[in-house]
Amino acid sequence: MNSAGRLDVAVVGAGRVGPVLGAALRASGHRITGIAARTRHNTERVEALLPDVPWIEPAAAFAADLVLFAVPDDVLGPLVAELAPHVRPGQLVVHTCGLHGLSVLDPAAQRGALPLALHPAMTFTGTSLDLQRMLGAAVAVTSPAVLVPVADALVREWGAAPVVVADADRPLYHAALAHGANHLVTLVAQALDAARAAVGEDAGRVLRPLLQAALDNSLADGDEALTGPVARGDAGTVATHLRVLRHQDAATAATYAQLAGVAVDRARASGRLTERAADAVRAELTAGEP
Repeated sequence: MNSAGRLDVAVVGAGRVGPVLGAALRASGHRITGIAARTRHNTERVEALLPDVPWIEPAAAFAADLVLFAVPDDVLGPLVAELAPHVRPGQLVVHTCGLHGLSVLDPAAQRGALPLALHPAMTFTGTSLDLQRMLGAAVAVTSPAVLVPVADALVREWGAAPVVVADADRPLYHAALAHGANHLVTLVAQALDAARAAVGEDAGRVLRPLLQAALDNSLADGDEALTGPVARGDAGTVATHLRVLRHQDAATAATYAQLAGVAVDRARASGRLTERAADAVRAELTAGEP
């Protein structure tokens, strides 16, 4: 360990997350001793974020005080099990997967490692832009009670804010984030395609303020933020939307119909729509289906 409580840190994983978090820890005064990955396809990214940090073999990462695993969810368990024989008692072993809690680190913990699960609730580009986006972002913390102060300190050194998530709740937490963020990307991409067909390259400028307001309102008010033809029960408008979308792109039309169906059900359940209005919209959603 370095002076003044600074740690030697090794990063396992050279994707979009590991180098960014390593750079944040380096900026806080920790020493990044190496970065390990099965392949070195991301050399430029790593060198931009962690200049002069050497590439090392995964087993060599365990010479550090803290080993940070930033690898895909399905890779993490087998990789930890494979590398567990190299664990040194008392060293911190941290992973950044949203899905997993502490049990995935059991092979390392059984050999004396101190396990932490720290998942930043943000999307990464793998560039220095992420260092600013980390500021104030939430990080899901799952930790043994004795290590809570350590987890809290690490998260704050990333510039983020810790949020405690129970081990058993990690899958639901991760599903919520993936459903919201990943499917939002697909939804917005479909909306952009349709808007470009109508207004050309101004599509992004047209959609941005509307989508940003809808997101902010939804986070603040939930279902009460719903506007548009479904919320009003305008079945004829819904029918027209489906007609033009089916002509433009069948997949976008199918997404529209499916999400509108869910919106109808939630609007009816919250009292926004009468049953008669809801039924009228539902009828248009199923009319003309192949």
